[in-house]
Amino acid sequence: MGRYLFVVPPLTGHVNPAVGVTAALTARGHQVAWAGRPEIIRRLAGDGADVFPCAVPRRPPERDASIEAPAAYRLRWEEFLIPLAEAMAPGVRAAIGRFRPQVVVADRQAVAGGLVADGLGLPWVTSATTSAELVDPLAGMPKAAARLDELLDALRTRIDGGPADPRMSPHGVLAFTTRELLGPATLPHQVRLVGPAIGGRAPTCDFPWDRLDPAVPTVFVTLGTTDADAAGDFLRSAARGLSRIGGIQTVIADPGGAVGPVGDKVLVVPHVPRMALLAHVDAVVCHGGYDTVCESLWHGVPLVIAPIRDDQPIVAGQVVDAGAGVRLRSGRVAPDRIAAAVTRVLDDPGYRSAAEKVGASFRSAGGAAAAADHLEKLLG
Repeated sequence: MGRYLFVVPPLTGHVNPAVGVTAALTARGHQVAWAGRPEIIRRLAGDGADVFPCAVPRRPPERDASIEAPAAYRLRWEEFLIPLAEAMAPGVRAAIGRFRPQVVVADRQAVAGGLVADGLGLPWVTSATTSAELVDPLAGMPKAAARLDELLDALRTRIDGGPADPRMSPHGVLAFTTRELLGPATLPHQVRLVGPAIGGRAPTCDFPWDRLDPAVPTVFVTLGTTDADAAGDFLRSAARGLSRIGGIQTVIADPGGAVGPVGDKVLVVPHVPRMALLAHVDAVVCHGGYDTVCESLWHGVPLVIAPIRDDQPIVAGQVVDAGAGVRLRSGRVAPDRIAAAVTRVLDDPGYRSAAEKVGASFRSAGGAAAAADHLEKLLG
């Protein structure tokens, strides 16, 4: 049996897909360990997860949503991902020395995993968590791309990493998406489109199911782990707008308690069992976090997306191009605009049909099981 080390950043959406893959590998008798932040990994993978701790820098302040996507991408690398890799590298090296993995699986935003494994001559695979990571925002911007290459070269020297590009392992790239969502982007030969790794995650919470009428269309509003200030403004706008639509019921996940009093048609709860709830939902309103998008499409649920940062604009564009949702402009979104977008996806069956098509492609791709198949091939 094999030994696999998963190197992940301190970001929930990047740990969740790995949880599904580690569960599949463990079920086949393999040994699995993690390198990252123990409190985040164990919250998602369970208290029994074998975690080697890695230091992380303080995350930089949130950027203004008006910054264009290519500039935001470059700043994210300069201000967060490069410092993160440098901070994590000693912990990754220690984890490899103690656990002795045969294969390292390095998230594309935890590039210390790929660089250290490559420097030690270990087989390693890139985990491309979102479909946005297969689209280069710096294409056509050679100076910006060259600057990022310089940053990675300098990082490689500081942490004694190997020569390979840590964003795209020559041993393979596990891409948790399918063509139906990704679109026609040209991909390197080593990329494997395995679909989202749904399942294998720790259980979440209870939910007042008796408050939902199964005969009434349900809209779910969630912003995942976005910052509280932006979440509060958007959630309050959604509550006001959706409460004005007749013939629907709304569930809002509001962990920060930002919404306040609402009418009987709007159920506000701090947390939800998301996968269970999505089986009963007719539309989802979100900022475009990849977990939320994939889980919604898995259930054939169309989306209304108001992206604000990082990969969200790219993911939102892919959803729109697939015909599975509507995109709202970022920033402060008026209640009436949210209501109009939700009415649009509920009234036009084409959105539901497109979402179901993407969801079917997710299930046929294999997800965690397909990813585990590829990883087993590296055992030799």
